[in-house]
Amino acid sequence: GFHGTSHRFIAGRSTEILGAGKKVIVCHLGNGSSLSACVNGKCVDTTMGITPLDGLVMGTRCGTLDPACVEFIANTENKTVTEVVNMMNKQSGLLGLAGSSDMRDVTARFDAGDKDATLALDMWAYTLKKYIGSYAAAMGGLDAIVFTAGIGENDKALRRRVCAEMDYLGIAINEDLNENGPRGQELDISAEGARVKTFVIPTDEEYMIALDTKRLVEK
Repeated sequence: GFHGTSHRFIAGRSTEILGAGKKVIVCHLGNGSSLSACVNGKCVDTTMGITPLDGLVMGTRCGTLDPACVEFIANTENKTVTEVVNMMNKQSGLLGLAGSSDMRDVTARFDAGDKDATLALDMWAYTLKKYIGSYAAAMGGLDAIVFTAGIGENDKALRRRVCAEMDYLGIAINEDLNENGPRGQELDISAEGARVKTFVIPTDEEYMIALDTKRLVEK
């Protein structure tokens, strides 16, 4: 699905690190975001559906909502279905909630006490936590969680926010490693003794595309 090359790369790399048979949640977090539940290196569920609109709150996408909202908004605002779906794809998410699709801008405004930015980050983190919990339940356990892509790899404050109060699942991070670990490198930011490992792993979609191309050429 969408972000598939990234999820495949991280699923494979996490298997190399942890060994076979593990249950891993991959968090691809950027302007477009998605989660995948991976068992033994294979994706068994993802937050994105037939389009990238489903799932998490993103830069301009609203993510999961009641399908009846489309009819309700179309009737209330005198819009066509196409116009409503376009709004949900291009004018919603962080942009609709806080007026900016750039997480760096929203985070800076949150730090300054802006109420719209606070609401946006609260909703962003809430949906992410909800999916992590549901995927752990669906897989019957969890061995690791991996943060990747632009926000996942670089925004230490949001990683901390997502992992907060998740110790009931066994997720706990080392604050010093999360805060001060080098960017652009693989990091194990798990707290000592945490039942679930937490990693930051840079994705490499270009590498996966090159591998796929090589396989097709050699057929």
